[in-house]
Formats: sequence, C-alpha cells, structure tokens
Amino acid sequence: MFDSIIQVLLALWHQDFTSLMAPGSAGLIYFVVATLIFLESGFIPAAPFPCDSIVVLSGTLAAVGVLDPVAIMLVIVVSAALGSWAAYLQGKWLNRLGPVKRWVDAVPAKRMAQVDTLLGKHGLIALFCARFIPVVRSLLPLMMGFRVNKVAKFQYFAWLSAILWTLLLCGLGLLLPLLPEKINKVITMGLMAAPVITLTIAVFSFLIVKIRKTVRKSKATPGLPL
Repeated sequence: MFDSIIQVLLALWHQDFTSLMAPGSAGLIYFVVATLIFLESGFIPAAPFPCDSIVVLSGTLAAVGVLDPVAIMLVIVVSAALGSWAAYLQGKWLNRLGPVKRWVDAVPAKRMAQVDTLLGKHGLIALFCARFIPVVRSLLPLMMGFRVNKVAKFQYFAWLSAILWTLLLCGLGLLLPLLPEKINKVITMGLMAAPVITLTIAVFSFLIVKIRKTVRKSKATPGLPL
C-alpha cells in the first residue's frame, strides 16, 4: 500500500500520465492529492509542493476519464479549505504564547484597526491571491489567526477562495487536452516551474531586505572614538 502511494506521488510530481492512468490508481490519486493540498495549504514547511500544477493535472485526468470531475473538485476544495483552517488554528495557538502576545499588543490600536478593516474588506481577495503563492498560501491564514476573531468570516473567505482557486485551475486542466500538444507541454512545464520560481524569488527578496537593513544599521552606527 505504501509503495503504491509513493508511486502515485512520484507520478503526480513528474506529470507521468502513463502511470496515473493505470487501472485502479484513481482511489490513491484522490488520497495523495487531498494530502498534498492539505499539507501545502496549512503548513509552511510544505511550501515546495507543486500544488498548483497538481490541481491542473487533476483537471486533465478528469478530462480524460481517469477521475470524476465533480469528485476531484470537491476533494481539492475541502482539502484546501481545511488546510487554511489548520493554518488559522496555528495562528490562534501562537497568539497565546507570551512573547508573541506582547509583540501583537505592542502594535498601536490604530494600526490594528486598519488591519482588521483590510481583512474585512479584502479578505477574499487576499486569500485568493495567496493561494497562488508558495509560503504565503499558508502564512496568510496563520497571520489571520492572530487578528480575525470571527471564525465564521474566516471560514467564508477560506471556503470561497478555495472554490474559486479550484474552479480556475481545474478548469484549465480540463481544457488542456483540447489544446495543441506543443502549447499543452509549455503550459504544463510553466505550471511545474512556477512554485519553485516564486519560492526562490521570495527567499531572495527576504535575503536582500535583511542585507539592506544590516548595511543601514552599520552606516547609522557611529564609529568608536580613537
């Protein structure tokens, strides 16, 4: 059983249609896709998982008859929403820690009110956009766990954004078999590379910001008198 799961996981990772279309593999595909989407949506260390391309691939597998279109969309929506909920709960738990709570309490009330207003007005847009960015996909719900106390509002944003994300990417996957083979391959390769590219950009951006801050601090520090 474990070996079969690993084979399906590797086949999804490498976009191996031949292995994925083997008889009896559909049940394992549902399970592996659900697990990957949940982990990547809820836990920052799982950010390198290429979940965007896996969702598109799931749509393509549904288009060729390997998976049921409605079933796979439901699996992805539920997994993505529950993953965001797991990240939100992590934020709630971290907020109870002494150092973190003091850090949050130190922020001016006016700024916190602005954050609450932004989340209230743009929560759906923020969660929807975050689903396309590795790390941010799980980081934003975690940060919302700090400030969004209305669970019903968060659930509304999480589920609706998960539905929109799934419909968009799965819909693209359903259309891919209709495109010319060359265009199909280019789009598939781009989707596979996108998570790695965006994650690399995020890491380099973080390092650049840290280096600039260090340089500014060193310039601002007065030299010791001789």
